[in-house]
Amino acid sequence: MAPGIAPVAVDAMGGDNAPVAVVHGAIDAARKGQAVVLVGPEERVRAELERQRASWSLPIQVKDAPEVVEMGEHPGQAMRRKKQNSIRVAFELVRDGEASGMVSAGNSGAVMAGAILVLGRAGEVARPAILSVLPAAKGAPVLLDVGANVECRPLHLVQFALMGEVWARRVQGVSRPRVAILSNGEERTKGTALTRAAAEALERSSLRFQGYCEGRDLLTGDLDVVVTDGFTGNVALKTMEGTARALGRLVRDALQGTVPSKIGGMLVKSALAAVGFRCPRWAPTA
Repeated sequence: MAPGIAPVAVDAMGGDNAPVAVVHGAIDAARKGQAVVLVGPEERVRAELERQRASWSLPIQVKDAPEVVEMGEHPGQAMRRKKQNSIRVAFELVRDGEASGMVSAGNSGAVMAGAILVLGRAGEVARPAILSVLPAAKGAPVLLDVGANVECRPLHLVQFALMGEVWARRVQGVSRPRVAILSNGEERTKGTALTRAAAEALERSSLRFQGYCEGRDLLTGDLDVVVTDGFTGNVALKTMEGTARALGRLVRDALQGTVPSKIGGMLVKSALAAVGFRCPRWAPTA
């Protein structure tokens, strides 16, 4: 890591398998040269670092944050009541210039609340959104909002489109990002009062607005930015996750059904792994 660059603050208590999985990831990143500050109950985090035999020479620091926001807690109330929770402390490191960014796999609502409370909003952004990069057939389209704002106004969708366009252009290097609104059909007459009003505004903007798109268009790679309200976006995202898991189970079952299928599975294992599919460990039998 280049000298003078602040480390990344990582919520050590975020996610279902924290702190074990988070510490493992931090060690892996540190071995590749990324400086990390693990934020969480110091004694517990250091114990996990020792258990995983992290070298003392790795660029890993620990910042004590004795409180944790649980997944079932109300985000805003938890942020205000638990002043020393790992999410809030991580954001404070960013605010104070001690970290260049913050990562958490914990309560997404609490992460959003913490960002607004500690860092504030950018410019005239009414509501920040959660953005997700989709595993498309080509490119790297983004979907937002995927859960931060369940109920939205047309202004919010327009701002989501602007923020998504900036992300696609500045982060992903797309020169003229193609922007669309997720709807129940491509025709202008479809959608809701919310989507129709947002579409009218985006048609008058300087963005490369493509109109409405449907759920089947999310993974084609023909769009760069798709916007929707947080309720619809979250349902769409979770549907894709569930479909991927179900398809994975079907493929695994099929590859373990017979001896020929097991042999075929072994032959395509590397190709499947290249697209993120975890093959089972076959034990070839006669």
